[in-house]
Amino acid sequence: MCLNKVLMLDLKKNKSAEVWPRGRVRLVNSCLGYLVAYPKMSHTDTGPTRSLTTPPPPIHRHALGSAKFIIFLCFGLFCPLRGTISQRTGGARALPHALRAPITPSPPPPAAPLAPLPLLRFSPPPRSGRRRRRRPAGCPRRWAAPALYSGRARRRPAGAHKMAAASTQGPRAPKLAQLLERDPYLAPFEQDFQRRYALFYNRLKSIEENEGGLDKFSKSYKTFGVNQFVDGGVYCKEWAPGAEAVFLTGDFNGWNPFSHPYKKIEYGKWELFIPPGQDGYSPVPHGSKLKVVIRAQNGELLYRISPWARYVVRDQDKVNYDWVHWNPPQSYIRKHRSPERLKSLRIYESHVGIASPEGKIASYKNFTYNVLPRIKDLGYNCVQLMAIMEHAYYASFGYQVTSFFAASSRYGTPDDLKEMIDVAHSMGITVLLDVVHSHASKNSEDGLNKFDGTDSCFFHSGPKGTHQLWDSRLFDYSNWEVLRFLLSNLRMWIEDYGFDGFRFDGVTSMLYHHHGIGTGFSGDYNEYFGLHVDEDALCYLMLANHMVNFLHPECITIAEDVSGMPALCRPVAEGGGGFDYRLAMAIPDKWIQIIKELKDEDWNMGNIVYTLTNRRYEEKCIAYAESHDQALVGDKTLAFRLMDAEMYTNMSVLSPLTPVIDRGIQLHKMIRLITHALGGDSYLNFMGNEFGHPEWLDFPRKGNNESYHYARRQFNLTDDHLLRYRFLNAFDRDMNKSEERFGWLASPPAFVSEKHESNKVIAFERAGLVFIFNFHPYQSYTDYRVGVEIPGKYKILLDSDASEYGGHQRLDHNTEYFSEEYPHNYRHNSLMVYIPSRVAIVLQNMDNAK
Repeated sequence: MCLNKVLMLDLKKNKSAEVWPRGRVRLVNSCLGYLVAYPKMSHTDTGPTRSLTTPPPPIHRHALGSAKFIIFLCFGLFCPLRGTISQRTGGARALPHALRAPITPSPPPPAAPLAPLPLLRFSPPPRSGRRRRRRPAGCPRRWAAPALYSGRARRRPAGAHKMAAASTQGPRAPKLAQLLERDPYLAPFEQDFQRRYALFYNRLKSIEENEGGLDKFSKSYKTFGVNQFVDGGVYCKEWAPGAEAVFLTGDFNGWNPFSHPYKKIEYGKWELFIPPGQDGYSPVPHGSKLKVVIRAQNGELLYRISPWARYVVRDQDKVNYDWVHWNPPQSYIRKHRSPERLKSLRIYESHVGIASPEGKIASYKNFTYNVLPRIKDLGYNCVQLMAIMEHAYYASFGYQVTSFFAASSRYGTPDDLKEMIDVAHSMGITVLLDVVHSHASKNSEDGLNKFDGTDSCFFHSGPKGTHQLWDSRLFDYSNWEVLRFLLSNLRMWIEDYGFDGFRFDGVTSMLYHHHGIGTGFSGDYNEYFGLHVDEDALCYLMLANHMVNFLHPECITIAEDVSGMPALCRPVAEGGGGFDYRLAMAIPDKWIQIIKELKDEDWNMGNIVYTLTNRRYEEKCIAYAESHDQALVGDKTLAFRLMDAEMYTNMSVLSPLTPVIDRGIQLHKMIRLITHALGGDSYLNFMGNEFGHPEWLDFPRKGNNESYHYARRQFNLTDDHLLRYRFLNAFDRDMNKSEERFGWLASPPAFVSEKHESNKVIAFERAGLVFIFNFHPYQSYTDYRVGVEIPGKYKILLDSDASEYGGHQRLDHNTEYFSEEYPHNYRHNSLMVYIPSRVAIVLQNMDNAK
């Protein structure tokens, strides 16, 4: 039996009481009216419900006495049922929103399957012939629930109270059972997954009911800011809930701050329409500078850049950016379609500004015509672009965003970026944007901070809205307009510029209220569930992935999460986060630890294999040996750790091959190949690291006298045939070409047949290939037996010891290796090979040759 229950309030103390059956409190309802909320629950719902947080108006003492008598009478009527109800609900009591936590219920008795539950409602049910029962006189307007809508707005947007409903109410995640069946250890947290999905469902439903659907909601970038109409008029719209008045000024009106006031509309929004001029042309010409003028509540006039600005520039003699109206007569028209969705990614992580050997900020044009051909030649099928969203501080690496809708003007115009992406598509290269929605710059003059003069607006107010380590502002993901802003931002980058997906930065900071500060993650599942999880942020990520996947199924999303949140890369229908990939961030840390702390003889083969294969089943990972994090000043790349100062003197082929350089070159190739082949479902490399770029990466700043010497990538080093960098570059190219041919990244996980500690040998099979690594610093092995599953004739496909890769040519590539019906290391067949020290080889079965 399904029990409908209501949430009663203690009239005297304004506290939540027991959850009682609705049928027994009709009399109470008729007397108390607006003091009763009606969530719809079933007997299997054990999560906490919301309490009313707004105190009721004063009640006359006679009315209070009557109410107490009625409650006492009803209590006696259904008192015998309380034991049953308590047993079925696990003794659940209503808790405030801020204290809600998963409750582990006692097993419910067998019951018939329940139909999907509708949205949680906080108002009484409608009567026949009336749309909704009127609010009784004297009832506070905001009686139903805590407002989702923050800031200074006097009213909440329609449906905001529904978006704030976070409970186990709502339909179950359709495929949650599959997730729990795949990982039984997640079963105790079923209620947490259900609550997260219910929050996602309720907010999505609210958007559909109040905004006309997610499609329309995420198209807001076409109406907010300053938008040009076909007939020449200009429509302007902003959200500034804490403003007393809003104006538009700029070159078009001689910078008169009060000539063009906005009209205030509902929910803290402001709009302005400027009709076309007498000649029919736009009153705000292309290239003119603009400012939004905010009159704060204290009367101060604030000159701001619109959060929706599409182009901002900074003059050489100025510190702050200026907003420039971007509406060219003829915008760039794309000529090529986006590539089909890739089965596996070989990602080239790039920064446009440093993509040149010259000591300057490089341009989109330079990247288009000089860097993209290199990327294509190296065999990478995907480019991940960093620092595209406008950021005032160049040395922030693009992670202190000031204008979310503007492509960085320091590299060129928006049309230059569109052309660059279009050319990449013509080469079959997928382009991803490194999007930063985890925080924003503290800048107020040219950023989002204090846009309307208040401490909140887009962010949490007070300490909750500031990241302690990054010194930046944190978004309020429960806010209706913040969701509009961020979801529209994603869609704009896809539809206006042609990006094929996103790498979400700082996901760990978003997922937890502690933002990962001073917190380690051991893998204990209790670390991923509970009050320390920011479910509003997680819900936003689910909405973002759902929107991207629904509107643009060809797009890809990647999570930069160091915590290992379970199901983050499973579909939303399973209760997961909806990402396609996550970064395997433990792998580069492991390589740094090994190289930094251990002698070659002490390398632990089992620990290397464990780190490379330790990932959640059916949650795709992107493996990498190093990224931009390891290239930054204060850290070292793998090549620099292996060869250090000798890179300056002994990388010429005319100089003797010293033991340090020889060791560094050989291990550099082996580390990258085993990470590529064993570490995940895709692979990532930061630009320049493929050939062992010397030195570190350091942007111009006061600490280095504003020097660009280290803010560049010296691609010219690979073009010089007298330098050994070309060996590493050639090996990286052929490694990628081999994966493109055989597709091991898209194949099932490898079978590791050997990880021999004393011999320092690792052998495994993947995609029909046999990978053999000998990490021993000096011991080579002849007639070394390696187990294989597929019988036949094998030949060398890739050899790190080849001369074109800077090796010693100790292997004959014409040698044929025939398998024997001799079981070895749990494989039905085996073969004998010669494997020199510090060498990796890949064998191909010629009977099944591609």
